[in-house]
Amino acid sequence: MADPARTTLPLPDYDHLPIGGLESRVRSLSADEVEALLAYERSHADRLPVTELLGSRLEQLRAGAEPTSGDPNALRPESGHGGQGGSRVTPATSPQPHSAPPHGTPDQPGQPKANRT
Repeated sequence: MADPARTTLPLPDYDHLPIGGLESRVRSLSADEVEALLAYERSHADRLPVTELLGSRLEQLRAGAEPTSGDPNALRPESGHGGQGGSRVTPATSPQPHSAPPHGTPDQPGQPKANRT
């Protein structure tokens, strides 16, 4: 069952935002909206880095800071790795093959150690 508080959050994908993306996206929120996120965070996951981030932004807004548009390139869960595309691993960047581990492979089972007396 969905939490009714989650549907009223100013950032609908809040629960899935990485902290780096959250930091940029809360810049566009008003003090009331940041307070709502802070209350939700404290009553749910209560992650210290997130509560510190939201508390700091709330202090900035109360001290006169104005909401901004935030960073449109901030990490968003729907865009994967910040819009960077897939993995940067290629055959050229892959490590060289190495010998089998000492415990053997499926086609070459390992040998038990001799009993020591």
